[in-house]
Amino acid sequence: MNAVDLLFWIFAVLTVGGGICMVFSKNPVTAAMFMIISLVGVAALFVLLDSFFLAVLQVLVYAGAVMVLFLFIIMLLDVGPDVAKQKITNWRFGILGILLSSLLVVVLISLGFPSDFSGANNPSWPVLSDAISSGSESLLFSTKVSAFGYGLMTKYMLPIQIAGFMLLISMVGVIILSKKVARGEDV
Repeated sequence: MNAVDLLFWIFAVLTVGGGICMVFSKNPVTAAMFMIISLVGVAALFVLLDSFFLAVLQVLVYAGAVMVLFLFIIMLLDVGPDVAKQKITNWRFGILGILLSSLLVVVLISLGFPSDFSGANNPSWPVLSDAISSGSESLLFSTKVSAFGYGLMTKYMLPIQIAGFMLLISMVGVIILSKKVARGEDV
């Protein structure tokens, strides 16, 4: 086992452990902190994959901005540990979750996976410069920053704007819901 393998296992355990602690945490603020730990672990795994741009985006966007928004909403709603997570006593939900997860795994396995995901040896993943010069509509696999920028500013521009508006609407909704109205006042 070399150093890269050791680092992979450390960051994988950090990522999965942070996710598990987030799910079982009773306090929503500590759950958000565990989620930040898990997201930083994912960013470290991106660094091990030599995808530095995605690692920086992971830390800045998810562990930074989105988690600050989550903490802001949690503190505005004043959610305590007693209200945060209610126990589901119905065992049918657990069985349904296991069945749906198993169905997803079976569908993914039945679709089959290509044996080689690298762009160099796989003819179904041509290089990005070939697609730009040919005017192709589909986006291609590449680790360059220009590939991400090209995809964000062409094919995925509308979904990103819609997601931004949805975050804005949800934040305004939380602010409206968190306002305390005195009895006898009309809203």
